[in-house]
Amino acid sequence: MEAPTDPPRPIEVLTVGRVGVDLYPEQSGVPLSQVTTFARSLGGTATNVAVGAARLGHSSAVLTKVGPDEFGTYVRHALTGFGVDPAYVGTAPDLLTPVVFCALDPPEDPPLLFYRLPVAPDLTLTAQDVPWDLVRDVPLLWVTGTGVSVEPARQTQHDLLAYRGRPEPGTGRWTVLDLDWRATFWPSPQDARREYAEMLTSVDVAVGNRAEVEVAVGTSDPEEAARRLLDHGVRLALVKKGAEGVLVATQDAMTTVAPQRVEVVCGLGAGDAFGGALVHGLLSGWDAPRCAEYANAAGAIVASRLACADAMPTVDEVDALLAQGATR
Repeated sequence: MEAPTDPPRPIEVLTVGRVGVDLYPEQSGVPLSQVTTFARSLGGTATNVAVGAARLGHSSAVLTKVGPDEFGTYVRHALTGFGVDPAYVGTAPDLLTPVVFCALDPPEDPPLLFYRLPVAPDLTLTAQDVPWDLVRDVPLLWVTGTGVSVEPARQTQHDLLAYRGRPEPGTGRWTVLDLDWRATFWPSPQDARREYAEMLTSVDVAVGNRAEVEVAVGTSDPEEAARRLLDHGVRLALVKKGAEGVLVATQDAMTTVAPQRVEVVCGLGAGDAFGGALVHGLLSGWDAPRCAEYANAAGAIVASRLACADAMPTVDEVDALLAQGATR
């Protein structure tokens, strides 16, 4: 007789957006033209956040698309291996799964070379691709700025946010917007600001760094940017200040959470680890500063490693880093 299997857990986290294959140089300190070998890893902001949340114990899925190629096969297999449900990874018949090359200089903010032309499959999401019941009911929905950079994904993401509605406080449900500003994906910052403004009326958490909040609300000053984000009705605004920590703002309070100090190997993916850990804190019912402190630690761990999805930390690793800081 076959051993009984546990029923699948309900999905707690649905992320929407980018997926791809990241290629990291195995020779550091040289331009991409001189690199001879690369290491492969699963990548893409929304995908990495789903992996980060899964590593921390949450059932997650990503709504995205790949091409009908071997890299698309790899994406689905890798997601399964990380414990992320691949059921909502569609296929764009005439497009290729995106590939991204990462140059490791400077390591804190490595430049990226995106191969997403003529358009990335994840930007071709339509209403037919959306699991509408899951969008409505999932405890935490995570969307990105890139997801509204072009049609048809732009209208699809606006529609799913409108369908879900902004969650009511105290319900244990969250909708998070990762501002995720990538200039190469947009005609202009003004176009992005218009789309950000519309999304901010439907979400209750907004996350971004100084450059991203400047595009979204017109200022890179963390305190003023947080106030403007809150004016849109969000419950929680987090502005990443790099080596100065993270500004955490609610309607009642504003504070800065100190950063974790690590030796940076590759900053790529640290923000996504921050996102996965923020998901963990929100779903755990933690207060805003504790969420940010935990997310900072997760981001620091990934910054000290090479790769994104493969580098996402476990609960034990984040707890250990926080305990180490507490004893200093």
